[in-house]
Amino acid sequence: MRQQSRSLSNSNRGGAMAAAIVLLLPLLFPSLFTPFSHALPSALSEWNTPKPMHSRLLKSALQRENSDEQQADLWMPLPRQQWKTCAQHSLTSTELSEKSQGYIQVFLDGGLNQQRMGICDAVAVAKILNATLIVPYLEVNPVWQDSSTFMDIFDVDHFLDTLKDDISIVRELPDEYFWSTREYYATAIRATRVKTAPVHASANWYLENVLPLLQSYGIAAIAPFSHRLDFDNMPADIQRLRCKVNFHALVFVPHIRALGDALVSRLRYPPGPSEAAGTNYIREFTNPKYKYKYKQEAGKFVVLHLRFDKDMAAHSACDFGGGKAEKMALAKYRQVIWQGRVLNSQFTDEELRSQGRCPLTPEEIGLLLAALGFDNTTRLYLASHKVYGGEARISTLRSLFPLMEDKKTLASSEERAQIKGKASLLAAVDYYVSMHSDIFISASPGNMHNAMVGHRTYHNMKTIRPNMALLGQLFLNKSLTWPEFQEAVIQGHISRQGQLRLRKSEQSIYTYPAPDCMCKV
Repeated sequence: MRQQSRSLSNSNRGGAMAAAIVLLLPLLFPSLFTPFSHALPSALSEWNTPKPMHSRLLKSALQRENSDEQQADLWMPLPRQQWKTCAQHSLTSTELSEKSQGYIQVFLDGGLNQQRMGICDAVAVAKILNATLIVPYLEVNPVWQDSSTFMDIFDVDHFLDTLKDDISIVRELPDEYFWSTREYYATAIRATRVKTAPVHASANWYLENVLPLLQSYGIAAIAPFSHRLDFDNMPADIQRLRCKVNFHALVFVPHIRALGDALVSRLRYPPGPSEAAGTNYIREFTNPKYKYKYKQEAGKFVVLHLRFDKDMAAHSACDFGGGKAEKMALAKYRQVIWQGRVLNSQFTDEELRSQGRCPLTPEEIGLLLAALGFDNTTRLYLASHKVYGGEARISTLRSLFPLMEDKKTLASSEERAQIKGKASLLAAVDYYVSMHSDIFISASPGNMHNAMVGHRTYHNMKTIRPNMALLGQLFLNKSLTWPEFQEAVIQGHISRQGQLRLRKSEQSIYTYPAPDCMCKV
């Protein structure tokens, strides 16, 4: 590579072609050039700082002033909505059978929230088949390379105890089935593996196709399993059981909860201007005379889930203001990863935005929050993995909300040691903090967004759902003034701040828990 670079730079002949090659190589093979990308020309660099896409609105937003009445309305908790939680009770229609039909194994891929939903479905399938469930196996995520197990993430003792009256669950297979492992099923076609479970399969499908295997072999392994159980035409007790798993049986391991509690406390009780960072956190836990005082002064905070990684940006096929080099890099990524199968790439950026199919950039979600009335004193917790474009991409959001925090700014390296480099545990901390926030908002639809909307709906907590189509159209209108933009945003989100919506056919009970998971007041 060094020899090739020297030959290109030393050649005066065909200079234009050589320069073009130098610029294109890092876009085609970014992994080779990332370590020394700072040495590349910046004019067409993927790593060049993106310019604000909505500079007129941003300038006005930075000078915004919001009324006290507007602030009070924003932070007002949701009123009761004539539905209450009730899935925590054991409401299954039949007693737990003493005679199990056999053992069910499931292998779950995806990220934390997709696996969470798969666990709930696995419990339901085991109940349908009157089988004993083995604590689900979590596949290594191919994107994040995280090998965390169920027991690394979730409190298995709580899981087993909560469901003990509903279903038989064991931590490991009996010795006689020692051979039934992920490696065993990866090497050949096996009679005990179910590989053909359709997406959103019915209860009858499992009774007809999986129960015979249990009766013949005493065990059945289902892989893949994600989204393999229907949301409709299910017995009420099966639906309620899925809800009970999701909202009550699945809690994180103690060290995740402890770190989450610490972050929530630091968001609610930030250090005063004359105190060293961290001082009041120690007082809160160790000095009773300060504890009462800080409880009285507890602040409110918003959690923003900002999923803006390169994978998502490329798949959306939208323009995010990074210039020609960024467009080329994302197009190349799409071609390599999905080989032209991204349907969005057939449309223009304007078409995608007007249809609400472009994830909000950090700048755009910041403008949305500012238009809704959040001011520069708002404490914002950023729940996110790596942001495509890094700090340069986040800088506009930080200028609007200078009190923005995340795991790294709130916790010490020692506190983060147990979760460092483990995407599922990092996501678990964000999930925990999100569930303890006053308001939650997500910059793009996805598994985290869907899971949080459902969980917070279940507990009647405020969650703002961005009107993606409206925002796409507003951001396309470059002549829009700040007052016009703000008025359109406020009117377009009046009914999108946590109001309970009943689940419709084919919708997920994990996103819309009523009426399946809830009871009328």
